[in-house]
Amino acid sequence: MTALREIRADYDARTIVLYQAYPPAVADAALAAGRFVPPFSFHRMTWIKPSFRWLMHRSNWAQKPGQTRVLAVRITREGWEEALGRAVLTTAHPDEVARAEVHVQWDPERTLRGAALNQYSIQVGIGRSLIRTFAEEWVTELTDLTPRVQRIAALVRGGQTAKAQRLLPPERPYQLPAGTAHRLDIL
Repeated sequence: MTALREIRADYDARTIVLYQAYPPAVADAALAAGRFVPPFSFHRMTWIKPSFRWLMHRSNWAQKPGQTRVLAVRITREGWEEALGRAVLTTAHPDEVARAEVHVQWDPERTLRGAALNQYSIQVGIGRSLIRTFAEEWVTELTDLTPRVQRIAALVRGGQTAKAQRLLPPERPYQLPAGTAHRLDIL
């Protein structure tokens, strides 16, 4: 049985894959450089998500304006756990949230068709004070998933959800140290 709140992700011994959607100018520049560079903004919070299906819901399968390119962002597990170690839930006291370098919120996980499930996926907001560390030290690889996203979306629209399901990135529960998991309300 799946926990109500847990981190489900594609990861290996050293890295974890997160997903973000961008406009073409940001994605093209980042892919060409192999790292985030302008016009990526180093002056505002960036939200990273280990749930592929949640990002598909958020970006409407890469069809929302400004979110038409989907990148798999592979970062170090050390960076991921450092970020979560600094994180504050967005439901905390407003003063605590305002001071936090990293924000965490839990949003309903989604089916392939976008319906909300009774389990929650983590969304992590990396604040301005850590954005360069994220982009320049934690990121190890960027991959353009847009063609794959378009193929999965076409299969879903065509009623071929079993075929679409087979194209999803693998995600499995990711365990955090007990103290961090408790603080982030992982159940």
